[in-house]
Amino acid sequence: MRLLFLAVLRPHTGNAVTAQRVRAHLEAAGHVCVLKDAFDFESPSEIANLILAENCEAALALHLYRGGRLLQEINHSADNLHIFLLICGLRQVKDPLYLVDAFSEWHQEEPSVYLVIAGPEVDPVFTREVKAKVRRAAGVRLIGEMPQEDLHAVVKNCFAVVNSSVSEGMSAAILEAMDLEVPVLARNIPGNAAVVKHEVTGLLFSSPQEFVHLAKRLLSEPALEKEIVVNGREYVRTYHSWQAERDAYQQLIRKLEGSAED
Repeated sequence: MRLLFLAVLRPHTGNAVTAQRVRAHLEAAGHVCVLKDAFDFESPSEIANLILAENCEAALALHLYRGGRLLQEINHSADNLHIFLLICGLRQVKDPLYLVDAFSEWHQEEPSVYLVIAGPEVDPVFTREVKAKVRRAAGVRLIGEMPQEDLHAVVKNCFAVVNSSVSEGMSAAILEAMDLEVPVLARNIPGNAAVVKHEVTGLLFSSPQEFVHLAKRLLSEPALEKEIVVNGREYVRTYHSWQAERDAYQQLIRKLEGSAED
């Protein structure tokens, strides 16, 4: 996580020494800590602008009065965020960078929207490229592979699931999102279009700019979001039922067992 850390940094003071020690603890845990002197700022609005400029995800203050007062009026609540979740292994066919530039521009206009890319590091060379790009992109975050239960919890709490693949068979992430009653925005390729019917079970986009346009629609039209969620859930439960799949495989095995006995 990239953190803004406010402290009183006057030389040779206990606060300055403590701030350096706390920063070392945070960075040892793998976080990026942007340490700033609280005396350099006069208002919460200056801190809000700094958070955006530094692409920070959270802010801490060491001194309650000098630093804490600058954070009191800043709004850092997850309830106000809209997370668009792109689930994919980091490889070129999944094209995780397709939306990054357009999304980053949108985030600078609307700081409450974030694109989170979640998935395993499949291609080491391409992974380095993705990490470098995301590091420079405002409003875009990269998280690693996680257990299925944790991923489902993330899906349930995101605003929408995104698919930006160049090629796709039948996306499990799309079907799982529909089953979990989460809207889907998918790149308009044959594999996705076979599952997602535009404006019925999800939204299909053909360019990053169209993605942003459709995402804005989804944010501003609750009725559209509700319709897509209901239709998506019904589609996946009708045509991709987990129980129906189980019954079909069990029936197949019973037939094989019967043939073997004959």
